Amino acid sequence: MAVRVTLLTAARCASRLGERFDDDRTVDAAGWHEVQLAAPALVPLGAADLRYCSPTARSRATAGALGYATLAQPALSDCDMGRWRGRTLAEVAAMEPDAVDEWLAEPRSAPHGGEPLLGFITRIGGWLDTRPADDGTSVLAVAEPDVVRAALVYALKAPPATYWSVDVRPLSTVVLTGRPGCWNLRLDRCW
Repeated sequence: MAVRVTLLTAARCASRLGERFDDDRTVDAAGWHEVQLAAPALVPLGAADLRYCSPTARSRATAGALGYATLAQPALSDCDMGRWRGRTLAEVAAMEPDAVDEWLAEPRSAPHGGEPLLGFITRIGGWLDTRPADDGTSVLAVAEPDVVRAALVYALKAPPATYWSVDVRPLSTVVLTGRPGCWNLRLDRCW
């Protein structure tokens, strides 16, 4: 029997255009409202055998609002954006356009001095591959959108550039089933 990992994206904390790299803000008013609307469908996910969350304020707040008793996992941290931390993509592109182009085009590069995209995807995949397998364990992880995107790219063995084409919405769920190195994507309608 395979392990079942449900990834729940944290509630929103700002408009997508206002998001900053490696920003640790908590859920905003619109996000709290969406959590309340989605709670009837999402609360049952808390019955998972193992419950984790990204160590971000937004992920912890989302898990807490839904009544999940989660364990923060450093391995589920967002990508380390080095000196770009706290800035928007537009701000960085205005200051370092060539560095942004390099970062978007080459998954092994880290012009910001932090973690390369490929390293981030590999780290998230390593976390997936250490989940208990072959005993039917169910796992829930509340995580940032970037973490969920990285998990999908890893699980599907997609090229790293696929990461930029995956749109992960707040409070969306994705289910991965399988075992280390062999994952299947299962799309569930949650709410």
